Amino acid sequence: MNNNWVLSYEDYDADNEGAREVLCALGNGYIVSRAAAPDVSANGKHYPGTYLSGGYNRLATDIAGQRIENEDLVNLPNWLPLNIQLGAKDGSPHSDRIAFLDYRQTLDLRNGILSRTFRFQNDEGQVTRWEEKRIVSMDNQHLAALSVTVTPENWSGPMTLRLGIDGGVINAGVPRYGALNGQHLETLDRGALEGSVLWLRSRMVQSRREIALATRNLVEIEGEVITPAQAENGADAVYAVYQFQAREGQAVYVEKVAAYFNSKDHAITEPLAEAVALVQRTNRMADLVHAHSRAWRQLWEQCDIQIKTSNGAAQLRLRLHVFHLLQTVHHALGADVGVPPRGWHGESYRGHIMWDELFIFPYINLRMPDVTRALLLYRYRRLHEARRAAREAGFKGAMFPWQSGSNGREESQQIHLNPMSGRWIPDVSWRQRHIGAAICYNVWQYYEATGDANFLADYGAELFLEIAQFWSSLSRRRKDGRYEIKGVMGPDEFHTAYPTANPSAPGGINNNAYTNVMVAWLVARAFDVLDRIPTAKRRRLCERLGLTDEDFDLWRDIGSNLFIPLQDDGIIGQFEGYADLQEFDWDGYRERYGSLQRLDRILEKEGEDLNRFKISKQADVLMLFYLFSREEIEETFNRLGYTFTPDQIPKNIHYYVERTSHGSSLSWMTHAWVLARADRERSWQLALRALANDVDNLQHGTISEGIHLGAMAGTVDLMQRCYTGIEMRDGVLRFNPRLPDEVDEMQATLQYRHHTLDFEVSKVRLKVSSRTGVAAPIRIAYREHSSELDPGESLIFNLSEDQSAER
Repeated sequence: MNNNWVLSYEDYDADNEGAREVLCALGNGYIVSRAAAPDVSANGKHYPGTYLSGGYNRLATDIAGQRIENEDLVNLPNWLPLNIQLGAKDGSPHSDRIAFLDYRQTLDLRNGILSRTFRFQNDEGQVTRWEEKRIVSMDNQHLAALSVTVTPENWSGPMTLRLGIDGGVINAGVPRYGALNGQHLETLDRGALEGSVLWLRSRMVQSRREIALATRNLVEIEGEVITPAQAENGADAVYAVYQFQAREGQAVYVEKVAAYFNSKDHAITEPLAEAVALVQRTNRMADLVHAHSRAWRQLWEQCDIQIKTSNGAAQLRLRLHVFHLLQTVHHALGADVGVPPRGWHGESYRGHIMWDELFIFPYINLRMPDVTRALLLYRYRRLHEARRAAREAGFKGAMFPWQSGSNGREESQQIHLNPMSGRWIPDVSWRQRHIGAAICYNVWQYYEATGDANFLADYGAELFLEIAQFWSSLSRRRKDGRYEIKGVMGPDEFHTAYPTANPSAPGGINNNAYTNVMVAWLVARAFDVLDRIPTAKRRRLCERLGLTDEDFDLWRDIGSNLFIPLQDDGIIGQFEGYADLQEFDWDGYRERYGSLQRLDRILEKEGEDLNRFKISKQADVLMLFYLFSREEIEETFNRLGYTFTPDQIPKNIHYYVERTSHGSSLSWMTHAWVLARADRERSWQLALRALANDVDNLQHGTISEGIHLGAMAGTVDLMQRCYTGIEMRDGVLRFNPRLPDEVDEMQATLQYRHHTLDFEVSKVRLKVSSRTGVAAPIRIAYREHSSELDPGESLIFNLSEDQSAER
């Protein structure tokens, strides 16, 4: 890494190619293509993969004595193949008979361009230079392009190039899924047009979605276009073969322009016709790169966060995280897609949509709120399935799944493999019903950022009310008059049942504090949602949903009487009965195993029940301090009839930090957030660790299966909101900056309620400027001081002297 815009590698490392393929993947929100070399196939070291956002297919597998069905994000036909032959021998740079003399790979984040430059030598001493450039167009979501310049340095002789497209791909990117059926595609047809255009049509075998891929190939030497000698058709592939005499020092220029379409695209006649037409009429690569780079520069104007820090790597890694977030969500407008925790970059979690929206949306809310709106509509369109799931489980309202895919049914695995023991384990992660509360939180945060009352009235309120109705039907009154919620799992994920539970018992744990507080918050907030809807719309919506005053009275009762397992010492018990669990031998296990991130796998291998211990995979109770301000937590606890004082926050943080294994990529980021006020130094160190998680492969190999997008977005939001103290509440944008000691300044641009705001914050000053435009005044606050801000105006707060704003 040599500057804060370029991720670079100065050598070839076959053992880390999988990680680099993901970190240097290119995408635009419609497709994402891993950065596999064009001359390789899937072989354990390399894994070419291109994925369509929302491109799911279901397959069944007989395994571990049962038949299970999984829905997967499908690996699309490969557009990259470009193989070189020198004389009669394979000359592909990544073959076993090749030695690299030098090697450099760079990802230019500012312009979205992947480059490789290297020199290689075969066993006959022939030295060849390879210069490669690649994009996945941010200007046109259907296009990708690749150019390679091949130059013989010390030889002349025959050269053969094979440029192709390969539909014979399977899903094989996650070793743990290796025993599961991965044959998602069938090739319908393939061929060549005019020699330079190759095409392939395939179909997902269950969902029946057609995928069309076309490429336009060009080979030229000093401006002379070389025509292909022949086309080769395989069962699932087609290649154009170019044969010519290469001369020492004479560059051979190769260009591939690819287009992907699918049968669910808007405004098309038929996918293959569109793909072929697009590659035939589109410009040369230089023009595509220009338009693509312009689109990226415009995105960075909206989305960059600049930090001045003594840590040289932090700025680059922050931008890398923004880069991959934008590659995942940018073209979501008009599409029926969610945002997956591993991006569209690989096959881990099968591309399913989970609770990671909770960490991803806050950044987008304040940058591209229209994108958040589009992603929230993914949830709204699946309300029918959530209602069906609730009815079948005996509840009212809408019960959203822990993992969602094409139509919103529960896609969580029935069983999962522990690679440490080799055993298939029942998977009960579907008990994480708290995802419904996260959806409500996301709806409200979007509204706070935008003031979009139309969205709230047309979509958000219905989501909110149906989820509230589900929780009211799941809640049960106890003998002491309080309500409780049984049989769930919290964000911790380690605790799935009580240690003494009978195997035939319902399972889950009772009164998870995070879940119960979230429910208490949302059933109370539901009335704020209703208050913001026009009277006639509110009446019609309640009639359609069958909501009555009796329902609302129940919600108020639950919101004031939900049980929270508070311990006598002020600790919020993670769930009822948590205080009775055993302490864990952290030192002993660290001595035996080193990393304890995946304690669940370690203990299962040993035949031990991790439900016995006070251990957490990631933040659970502490998520409350991540999502809510001190004032909001006190308000919720007071309404519930519990005393909560500010000193309980650091006390609970310390208690749970010492009992967390950080087995999730989200963990370091959330802990950095909750420690930001009480322990800035430790917070910053955890933030740096979260920034390094993927680029330094801290999850022990899982980066090759896809980026950790929730953690990436969370680290960006850590800079954007946590260290600046940004909070949106009651129609006021509040700042309360407290930068880490190692960060001197921060600058960013936000979108808030139709204002474009530039803010600069240092240790001593906060400046917020609204660009010229047409928008109603907004209110900006710093601690107890607030002022109205009109477009074209600025506010300056002196942080060293708690004073009112200057203009």
